[in-house]
Amino acid sequence: MTMTTAPAASPPVAVRVPQSTLRGDLRAVKVVWQRELIRFSQDKLRIVTSLVQPLLYVFVLGTGLSALTRDATGGVSLPTFIYPGVLALSVLFTAMFSAASIVWDREFGFLREMLVAPVRRSAIITGKCLGGATVATIQGLIVVAIAGLVDVPYSPVMIAVLFGEMMLLGFSLTALGLVIAARVRQIQSMMGLMQMILMPLMFLSGALYPLRDLPGWLNVMVKINPLTYAVHPIRQAVFDHVHAAPGALARLNPPLTWGSWELPVPVQLGVVALTGLVFLLVAVAEFNRAD
Repeated sequence: MTMTTAPAASPPVAVRVPQSTLRGDLRAVKVVWQRELIRFSQDKLRIVTSLVQPLLYVFVLGTGLSALTRDATGGVSLPTFIYPGVLALSVLFTAMFSAASIVWDREFGFLREMLVAPVRRSAIITGKCLGGATVATIQGLIVVAIAGLVDVPYSPVMIAVLFGEMMLLGFSLTALGLVIAARVRQIQSMMGLMQMILMPLMFLSGALYPLRDLPGWLNVMVKINPLTYAVHPIRQAVFDHVHAAPGALARLNPPLTWGSWELPVPVQLGVVALTGLVFLLVAVAEFNRAD
């Protein structure tokens, strides 16, 4: 009778998972940010098609309605008035669609790979927000290149101010987009939600009309829209360099007020920054709960 011995049990294999560190988190932020820039630079069609809407608003809508508004703008052409709002809208659409790409990452499994990495999820979300903000700002700067065509003189100071304002707006809007995308599983659903949110943000921001003599209900809706507090400073930065009668410019870009208090531009940008921070914290909380 042959005796057989059972094979010796293999010793347990210890798997060491690296601990999350500040250095690792910062590297994760950088990697995710770079990934957004690479995706943007490789998608030439996206860059070209995203210019179609700004050009339609400025040159088709602005020129087409000029005959109706010529007496009300005090010598300022309607394309010149619309142009700053179109800058903000360009950042709006680019930032939100950058955030929507995370739904693609979820569908193809790449998001799960990122979320199981030994870094804080807040680092991944922050990198995504910075990447979306940078891409949106680059897209906005492309629109800045056509400023001369709408009688807005090129100025290094204006471009520098617009760069900072668009970067801040892009960060806040990407964070908002990530809040929306946190629980969405399919890109088709995300596109529907985006359209439902983008249109009210756009039309209630004052991007296409001056914030004066508005009906009470519309005035309230405009004031609670965070995009309003970015559109006004962007228009102010452009109008500071437009050669037109000061009175006409003041009528087209009246002060933004809370009651009788005129909000300084730093306060308006502070509202945008605070809103973006809140959206970022909510997005981090949502992705921390995501499986």
